[in-house]
Amino acid sequence: MGHAGQPADRRPPGGGAGLWTFQRLLFPAAEDRRWAPQYRSVHDPLVVLAFLAGQTSRIRLGVAVVDMPFYAPIVLAKMATSLDVVSAGRLDLGLGIGWAPEEYEAAGAPFARRGARADDFLRCLIAIWTRDPASYAGEFHRLPPAHVEPRPVQRPHPPLLLGGSADAALRRAGRLADGWVSGSAADLSRIGESIAVVRDGARDAGRDASTLRFVVRGVVQVRPAGTAGRRALRGSLDEIRADLAALDQQGVTELFADLNFDPEIGSVDADAAASMRRARSSRRSPPDRPGPRPARAPFRRRPDRPPRGQGPSSARAAATARDPYPAPNSAACTSRGCSWCSGTRSCHPAASGNT
Repeated sequence: MGHAGQPADRRPPGGGAGLWTFQRLLFPAAEDRRWAPQYRSVHDPLVVLAFLAGQTSRIRLGVAVVDMPFYAPIVLAKMATSLDVVSAGRLDLGLGIGWAPEEYEAAGAPFARRGARADDFLRCLIAIWTRDPASYAGEFHRLPPAHVEPRPVQRPHPPLLLGGSADAALRRAGRLADGWVSGSAADLSRIGESIAVVRDGARDAGRDASTLRFVVRGVVQVRPAGTAGRRALRGSLDEIRADLAALDQQGVTELFADLNFDPEIGSVDADAAASMRRARSSRRSPPDRPGPRPARAPFRRRPDRPPRGQGPSSARAAATARDPYPAPNSAACTSRGCSWCSGTRSCHPAASGNT
């Protein structure tokens, strides 16, 4: 946590537009159940984002992902709403169902029928944010008629991005969520196939698939050029930039660099100060060429005045927060040195129509 705020105030001109966290509850002690060492020491992702909300004013704050089985819908709705309010509407909420039986056991959550439970959880969560009074009666979750306030700054709720790689999880993202976020082990050479399944799920549910976001959790490792058998996002900066263009062609809309899986940076045994220096040296201004855009503003901008039920301090925060995406080609945009596009690419909501 001591280094959590250090990269946040060093946003390069036209560069990274989001900070992301992830969740792990524990690390198995059994030798035959050891996970990647990056999972050995992980802070609560929502607490970290709340801390970063107080350190920043423009950059979006995302989690990829928190696992729904470890919460009740009403509890997660309250936590996410509070985080959206204190960040003045900057939360991107990634949700998953987890994969570790040890975490299910520790959280007292049933492992069976977790897909059906996720569907029910999402419907209850959305009902809490879209109805007043809210109520829900599902197979696994219930909510008696109640007013649930305050409301999120982003209406009707923060963008919901679902994780998962199975076809059922991908279709769930298209059917119920605002987009999909890939996992750290995703095969980026075939990411377009997963995106197609999500879009099919949206169309089958009668939704507009063109509005969905596709966020790649990019495991970036900056290394010398020309490495044999190089995987996407591993190699020199020029090679990584070429990979970004290839991902754009597959339908990826956004990408964030996950340095946790670089052993020179993310290992718990690495020197913290040296890891921070290494991470900073890996950052460069984005190339002036096509590629997945950074995490963007949500489809629904926050209202001019804060939602009902918020106090005056929240009202001032919402009213004074700076919009991270000025109008394309405006003085505000070009003065920030947007080397992606000078404000003309679709990463700007006004350019893409996502207002």
